[in-house]
Amino acid sequence: MANELLPPYRDATQPVESRVRDLLSRMTLREKAAQMAQIERCVASPSALSGLPVGSVLSAGGSAPRERASPRDWADMIDRMQHWALASRLGIPILYASDAVHGHNNLYGATIFPHNVALGAIRDGDLARRIGEATALEVRATGIHWTFAPCVAVCRDPRWGRCYESYSEDTDIVRTMTSIVAGLQGSPPLGHPPGHPFLAGRKNVIACAKHFIGDGGTDKGKNEGNTICTFEELEATHMKPYLDCLAQGVSTIMASYTSWNGRPLHSNHYLITEILKGKLGFKGFVISDWEGIDRLCQPHGSNYRYCISASVNAGIDMIMVPHRYEKFLEDLVFLVESGRISMSRIDDAVERILRVKFVVGLFEYPFSDRSLFDVVGCKEHQILAREAVRRSLVLLKNGKDIKKPILPLDKNARRILVAGTHADDIGYQCGGWTITWHGSSGRITIGTTVLEAIREAAGNETEVVYEKCPSEATFSDREYSYAIVAIGEDAYAEFLGDRTELGIPFDGATMISLVVGKVPTVVIVISGRPLVFEPELLDKIDALVAAWLPGSEGGGIADVLFGDYDFEGVLPITWFKSVDQLPMNAGHNAYDPLFPLGYGLKMNLDNRS
Repeated sequence: MANELLPPYRDATQPVESRVRDLLSRMTLREKAAQMAQIERCVASPSALSGLPVGSVLSAGGSAPRERASPRDWADMIDRMQHWALASRLGIPILYASDAVHGHNNLYGATIFPHNVALGAIRDGDLARRIGEATALEVRATGIHWTFAPCVAVCRDPRWGRCYESYSEDTDIVRTMTSIVAGLQGSPPLGHPPGHPFLAGRKNVIACAKHFIGDGGTDKGKNEGNTICTFEELEATHMKPYLDCLAQGVSTIMASYTSWNGRPLHSNHYLITEILKGKLGFKGFVISDWEGIDRLCQPHGSNYRYCISASVNAGIDMIMVPHRYEKFLEDLVFLVESGRISMSRIDDAVERILRVKFVVGLFEYPFSDRSLFDVVGCKEHQILAREAVRRSLVLLKNGKDIKKPILPLDKNARRILVAGTHADDIGYQCGGWTITWHGSSGRITIGTTVLEAIREAAGNETEVVYEKCPSEATFSDREYSYAIVAIGEDAYAEFLGDRTELGIPFDGATMISLVVGKVPTVVIVISGRPLVFEPELLDKIDALVAAWLPGSEGGGIADVLFGDYDFEGVLPITWFKSVDQLPMNAGHNAYDPLFPLGYGLKMNLDNRS
């Protein structure tokens, strides 16, 4: 009898589609328009969430309740906003979102997993699923329902500033790793219709496949650039990972900043509505990227109404405003009332948003689950991240003479030199999208650096000497058994990482040259992509290891260097000789790499005497 007193949309026993239709029928145009807006947490207020409640709130990269905020701080903030939303006329809860792209990377103390390019070196879909499960738990521990992950771009040019967000240049490798969707959302049951949103339970989070479509294939690797190809080429290279995400019930998809043959994706009706929603049958909702519709204004002056109409009519359902909430509402309502956007298009968008909210149980469980606080940065997740690190390492060279390998290293050596800008820097290990949008150097979060891992693994009688910037004086009064030099890139995100040259930053080549020749040397490259190694320098290096952006658990590097585990990783992307060769991918006619896609040596530990 109790359910008879509830409006149908409040009754959890009713079918989802019935609840969607009932709630939609009760909403005014302005309430529908508000559901199509996503705003940044810094502008969220009681009036924005209770008066005309927005559909979603997000934390941009680095946007937290306070510096080094705890899981409780996050949960308190989000629950407070949720109370505001539930106090609105219809009590529609908000979806709270964040870019948890390699663990819950906005949260201080969370487990930071290797970035996607490293996971692509492993090519293990089960590992990707387990990382998704761990990430989901840490995200839900803070009250967040939705992560803008995974990025399923196929990176065809490492000059792209988001190369490390791509699992590989190879479509099939990217497809293998889309199993992270099932880890984040849970695995849908047999018979679940492809393209329909799904969430298994309260310990899962909504996933978002991005960036639709072709973002990894832009001309010269330019971020937010132009992907020039036929539809058949777009479909064969860039579309297929989305099919796998749809089969796993991915609930949301983010539009790309890029253009396809000169037409911006944020206004591309053919790809978003006819292909994604029509041909592929996607029933979740499409969200814009951060101020993505504003990019459409650039050839149209300051015509914000054009930006809104072009994107909404193309099929984008939720707009990441993120600050112009009142202006967006005013203009969207005007465009509907003036007939430039149809009411049916608005209803379709809001139906999709409400469908996801009902499917994920948001009306029944709108608040955080505080019993999950202890999972953040827990030992189990650290062990998983450490496994991912050691399995992602790619051994590119081991010994100047193949019969005299330098690896594995002797952990009981008398004295070890550890050097380089990246040897003791957790920020550089984690890269972009860590604590802040673009990341930074230094002790930005909790974790183990390469130096700390080596010191922990070395024998009790072994002296570990650290020189961030070695010089001739480093060798003047001491002898070393061998040296480990860690060099690489600074932290960056998106366009900040676009490069026309890909030499070793921080004068890394000179730093290596100061060490090689004086002592057997292992070089560890910490980067989001291959870097240029001149032949003369490569010849002098005794061993070369690609460590990618390993995240918080540097112990995985020591595990392999000292032979507790063998190398498993193989290159997920072609390691080129010079940028003049780019773009260059496996299968190209003039394929002449330094190391090809799939390359990776082993130490053959089973053959040790």
